[in-house]
Amino acid sequence: MTSDVAAAKPGIPRNPDAETLDPFHGVDFSKLERSLHRPRTFMSMLWTVIVSAMTLFALIPLFSVLWLLVWRGGRKLSIAAFTQLPPAPLEQSGGFGNAIVGTLAICGMALLISLPIGLLSAIFLAQAKPDNRLASSVRFAGKVLTGFPSILAGVFAYGVVVMATGGYSALAGAVALSILMLPTILLTSEDAIRMVPERMKEAAIGMGATDTQTVWMVLLPAAVPRILTGVMLAIARGAGETAPLLFTALFSSYWLLWHGHVKLMQPTASLAVLIYNFAGMPFANQVELAWAAALVLVVMVLIANLIGQSLANRQVQ
Repeated sequence: MTSDVAAAKPGIPRNPDAETLDPFHGVDFSKLERSLHRPRTFMSMLWTVIVSAMTLFALIPLFSVLWLLVWRGGRKLSIAAFTQLPPAPLEQSGGFGNAIVGTLAICGMALLISLPIGLLSAIFLAQAKPDNRLASSVRFAGKVLTGFPSILAGVFAYGVVVMATGGYSALAGAVALSILMLPTILLTSEDAIRMVPERMKEAAIGMGATDTQTVWMVLLPAAVPRILTGVMLAIARGAGETAPLLFTALFSSYWLLWHGHVKLMQPTASLAVLIYNFAGMPFANQVELAWAAALVLVVMVLIANLIGQSLANRQVQ
C-alpha cells in the first residue's frame, strides 16, 4: 500500500528501508482533517454535545439539594447542636447530639450482626463450585435483598424483636438495618475474594496450606480493601434509613448513655427519625434543627462513600 502511495506522489522519494520500518511512510496526514460537513463527524460532535448537556442537567438536582442543605442547615450548626439534647417545642436552643450517638450505635450494632454473616457467606460462595445449587440459591437471595423494601425490614424486626422483647430498642433497629446491609456486604465480599489472583491460591496450596489456611491467610488479607469498600457502602445505606427505625428504635429525647448505663433496650434517637419528626413541626427552631441534622447526615453518608471509593481506587492502583 505504501509503495502505491509513494508511486502516486512523484515528489516523495521512495525509500525501501523506511517503507519496511514505517508502514505509513509517504502518507500525507495533513489531509486527514475533521469537518462538520462530513455526516459522521457532525453526528459525533452532536451526540457529544447532547450527552454532555444531559449529564449537566442530571447534576442540577444533586447540587440543588446540597446547596439547600448548606444554606438552610449550615446556619443552625454550632457546638450546641452536637452536644445538647432535642429541645421542647417552644425552646429556642437545643441540638441533636443524642441522635448522632444513636445513629452510630445502631449502625455499629447492625455491622456487628451483618459483617460475620455476610463475610462467611461470601467465602462459601467464592469457594463453591459453579454447579453448587446452594451457592446459587444464596447468591440469588442476596441479589433479591438488594432491592428489598426497607419498610419490610422494619416490619420484620418489629415482629421478631420488638414484640418478643416488649418494647422499642436500639437492638431492634440494628436487626432491621442489618437486613439491609447484609446483601451489600455479601455480594461485594464475594467479588473481592474472587478477584484475588488464582496464582496466589495455587502458591499457598503448593506450599502445603489447607483450604482454611489459604482462605484466612491468603485470600482474605488480599481482598480486605475491596471488602472494606462494601462495608462502607453498607454503612452509608443503613445510616440514611428512616422507615425501619420508626418500627423498631422509634425515638428518644435522652442520651443513649444515661447515669452510666447504656440503654440498648430502650427507644433510641437517630438522625433520620429526628429529621422526620422535626421537619413537620410548626415551630421554626425544630424545623431549622431538622435542616441542620439533614446536613450532618448527608456529610456522614458522603464521608462513608468517599472512604469506600478511596479504598476501591487504592486497590485498583
